[in-house]
Order: sequence, then structure tokens, then C-alpha cells
Amino acid sequence: MSDQNDSAISRREFARRAAFVSAAATLTPSNLLSAGSIATPLPAQLPANAPKLSPEGQAEVDSRIQSVFAQYGSRLSDAQKTDIRRLATEAQPPLERLRAFPAENGDGPGLYLKPLMERERKPSPMPATPKPASAPKNS
Repeated sequence: MSDQNDSAISRREFARRAAFVSAAATLTPSNLLSAGSIATPLPAQLPANAPKLSPEGQAEVDSRIQSVFAQYGSRLSDAQKTDIRRLATEAQPPLERLRAFPAENGDGPGLYLKPLMERERKPSPMPATPKPASAPKNS
């Protein structure tokens, strides 16, 4: 171990520093890490045919929109931002219906390929019986 570089840190020291950094990241205010231009987007006008969402569903839609805007907001036009809001709002009711379906880890697939009507099976032809091997002829 004497051939290691003096500036290299040990695994234990690396883990300790990583733990400090992750702890510090959880304690910092979240608005410090986000860009200032996308801190609070203006509430968009939803179309009249927008689905009615529960408060939890609306909060999930808002957080989904915020995460997309935080990552790609500077590259999106106003029309694209409006489209993202519309798509996130329209996608929420099917998500809630899907989550309401009870499922456990041991459950099988929900779709099995079943024929709508049974058909008569054709009798399979009898396989041809192989002829016994003939003994070699001695000439």
C-alpha cells in the first residue's frame, strides 16, 4: 500500500464526505438549487373540457409540470409549455384508474389469450410407424 498516491483518499474518507454532502443537500432550501427564471410559473388557463382532478391528483400534475420545467424550461416555448400542462392534466385520470387496480407481487398477467369460441379440433393423422431396420445381408 505504500505505492499509493498521497493525495488519494481512502474509501472510508470518501464515504464520509459523500454522507456529509448528501446530508447538506437535504438541508439546503430547494429554491436555491432551481433556476431563478423558473421558480414560480404562472398558473395556466385550463380549457373548458379539462378533466376534474382531486387535490392529490392536481398536486401530482403540478409537481410533474414543475419537474419538466426545471429540467427543460429554458428550451421550451410558451406554446410547448401550454402543451405540456395540457398533456400532464389529461394523463392524470388514466393514471389514477390504473393505480386503483389491486395488484400484488404474486399476481399473474392480467391478459391471457383465450379464444372467443372453441373450434372443433381436427383429428391428427396417425404418425407413420418407422420400418424396422433390416439386418445386413451376408453375401
